[in-house]
Amino acid sequence: MTQPRQFVIEADGGSRGNPGPAGYGAVVIDPATGETLAEAAEYIGVATNNVAEYKGLIAGLKAAKALVPDASADGALRVRVRMDSKLVVEQMSGRWKIKHPDMKPLAAEAARILPASAVTYEWIPREKNKHADRLANEAMDAGKRGKQWEPSASTASLDTPRSPAASALPPVSGPPGDAAAGAAKARAALASRPAAASPAAPQAGWGAAPDLGAPATFVLLRHGETALTPEKRFSGSGGSDPELSAAGRHQAECIARSLADRGTVEEIVSSPLRRCRETAAAVAARLGLEVRIEEGLRETDFGAWEGLTFAEVRERYGADLDAWLASAKVAPTGGGESFAEVARRVSATRDRLTTRYAGRTVLLVTHVTPIKTLVRLALGAPPEAMFRMELSAASVSAVAYYADGNASVRLLNDTSHLR
Repeated sequence: MTQPRQFVIEADGGSRGNPGPAGYGAVVIDPATGETLAEAAEYIGVATNNVAEYKGLIAGLKAAKALVPDASADGALRVRVRMDSKLVVEQMSGRWKIKHPDMKPLAAEAARILPASAVTYEWIPREKNKHADRLANEAMDAGKRGKQWEPSASTASLDTPRSPAASALPPVSGPPGDAAAGAAKARAALASRPAAASPAAPQAGWGAAPDLGAPATFVLLRHGETALTPEKRFSGSGGSDPELSAAGRHQAECIARSLADRGTVEEIVSSPLRRCRETAAAVAARLGLEVRIEEGLRETDFGAWEGLTFAEVRERYGADLDAWLASAKVAPTGGGESFAEVARRVSATRDRLTTRYAGRTVLLVTHVTPIKTLVRLALGAPPEAMFRMELSAASVSAVAYYADGNASVRLLNDTSHLR
């Protein structure tokens, strides 16, 4: 029985602006020798990072298919795709749902290129995806000059060896000369792209996308400490509404000085809870701005758990706590809010504020759960990602929201102003 051909695909995409001038890069590698068998890269006009990453995946899969005449037959080809895009890897692996309407057709196109059984996906850190990243940047540089990327523009030869440790796949089988012949075929296929793909003759779609303008940028500030913060007690919107402690007031002054030095905040919006209003007031006094109160930015109502430590909740309401940790739809004991309910509230608030403050930089003074929810939604991550984020008191995070509905997380849990 003929053994399947085996390749590694490394793909990447980038956007200088998200959305902005974008390009992708992809490389097909022989896992046994580390030899580069084919490269692909293209400037695609104005697009988001996610679209460029999907385009890179599609190009890599097509290049691999071009190397094997019967690639569509079951068992003819086995491919391991390696990308530093967690979103693409998780969505194509079927572990994350594809919700964004612009991602669905790209994912469907990628899935049609080769049989599902022939492709596996692996996330790798960015530093291990340098080849594809370099190709994407070369494509964007070429686009900036009004040109399209060509293989000769790359500093890597198709015969440049890479470390066999780049993949743990078993050696490629097949008669000698197959790789060289396949590489030639792939080069010919990539070189014969229709002229319509050139930015000089844009088609409907991402290559001809309009300028979306400046985003609404939310600088997300968690309030300063209260007496409950160091003790790690549940402190939501259904409890005692504590004031800032002396430490919290000092933190508020520190962030106020830092934001004044940066000079980028144009508006301030705060949760109605006291600890946020006091933090916002310190910043507003320094910046000479007014504070708008937004009910949707309040913290979760933790019901009967308000004021208790995690250990105390575990001791008193162990079964309820386990259910809450296991599902975003479960509310705390005693009629609190579930994370799913909070997400709906925060999403509606986000939509109102992004419309109201389009193109402006706004400081949102709020709490742990609303900030984590905004970051999670911007990343397209599942609810359990909430438990994998650290947010210190008086920390700053930032998310930019664009007119096409895409978001870009720019900062998370920055506390440099407190040091």
